[in-house]
Amino acid sequence: MKKVEAIIKPFKLDDVREALAEVGITGMTVTEVKGFGRQKGHTEMYRGAEYQVDFLPKVKIEVVIVDDKVDLVTEAIIKTAQTGKIGDGKVFVYDLQQAIRIRTGEENDEAL
Repeated sequence: MKKVEAIIKPFKLDDVREALAEVGITGMTVTEVKGFGRQKGHTEMYRGAEYQVDFLPKVKIEVVIVDDKVDLVTEAIIKTAQTGKIGDGKVFVYDLQQAIRIRTGEENDEAL
């Protein structure tokens, strides 16, 4: 099993969710997060005062999948979330040792 985490721009969330549904992903966890990388934030004006915004709003998507769907899922996320501009985000893939469905006690692939 693998856990795929993607940090993307918030306005791309619905597109990515639809792309994942098309490749058979029915569940995910979505979290609103803030961060920066090479983008390094930006300056904004508020009531005539200029201030630095260091942390930009992003969305983190987490999906747990069987090993053979990793390429489908990562390609769907990258293709859909990509704008070609700085700050598009990142995709991380982790090995997952165990998954247990709390309600039934099913484990690993059956729990997904």
